[in-house]
Amino acid sequence: MLIDEVQEIGDFAPALRSLAAERRYDLYVTGSNARLLSGELATLFAGRAITFNIHSLSYAEFLYFHGLADSDESLSRYLRYGGLPYLARLPFEDGVLIEYLDAIVDTVVLRDVVERFGVRNTVFLRNLVRYCADSVGTLLSAKRISEYLKSQNLSVSPQIVIDYLSHLEAAFLVHRCPRYDIKGRRLFEIGEKLYFEDLGLRSALRGFKQADLGKIVENAVYLKLVQDGWTVCVGVLGDREIDFVGTRADQMIYVQVAMSVASEETRLREFGNLYRIDDNHPKFVVSLDPIRADERGVRHRGLREFLLGKLP
Repeated sequence: MLIDEVQEIGDFAPALRSLAAERRYDLYVTGSNARLLSGELATLFAGRAITFNIHSLSYAEFLYFHGLADSDESLSRYLRYGGLPYLARLPFEDGVLIEYLDAIVDTVVLRDVVERFGVRNTVFLRNLVRYCADSVGTLLSAKRISEYLKSQNLSVSPQIVIDYLSHLEAAFLVHRCPRYDIKGRRLFEIGEKLYFEDLGLRSALRGFKQADLGKIVENAVYLKLVQDGWTVCVGVLGDREIDFVGTRADQMIYVQVAMSVASEETRLREFGNLYRIDDNHPKFVVSLDPIRADERGVRHRGLREFLLGKLP
């Protein structure tokens, strides 16, 4: 029995418990809120349920759904419009696609956040979502966000900012990526970065601009790692930063992301950060450079190649 969007059903928990007790059904329950599934349903079916997180389409899936060959043009479409499956049914017109993505943002924010969590300050919520879209890949600070919003005549406390960010994460709109001390092998309690679950939703909020391409590419690499089952953190190595540290079972991977490493300064920074890590786990630099070369065990990959490749 498949029950879709279970959060739309009032007082659904006793009904599911009753169906499960009959032992006649395999129950498949979908919902668009993480807390709903990991909290209420996990308590209801403790030890008797498996949770699957369904992401938007990967780049490889995007090509398949749209019937496209891998190319720079196809990659540009993916980075601009993202991987929501229904896009494949719409005419490829910018106005139509953005209108659809705008509607999805409204649905996620208004239905899954406002209604589910009883959010009252919807003006602040919308401004926070836009701020998040501008801040992909930068360190977040609830205090800094609160001060920025005050400059926009929206007075909110850092705690409210933290609560609302948690609501957006629970609604699968954004991911918060913690920082990880590579030498100390521990997570930092403060400081994290934020990435969108779907690139198209971010474009709907702030547009697709050349100036933002670096953060969009970084978001795409983050999504590739998450979609492949890696738990992802931002790496900290002394005063240096590794864009992504992925762990999966007993595996680990390090990834640096750059628009280009053509200049000597950028190449030394991106590759040099990885040289400083004293272990044998795979290390990658991902960029948009047309010509690439591995160095001292660090693998240099183009974005298209990385998104389509099978990671070790």
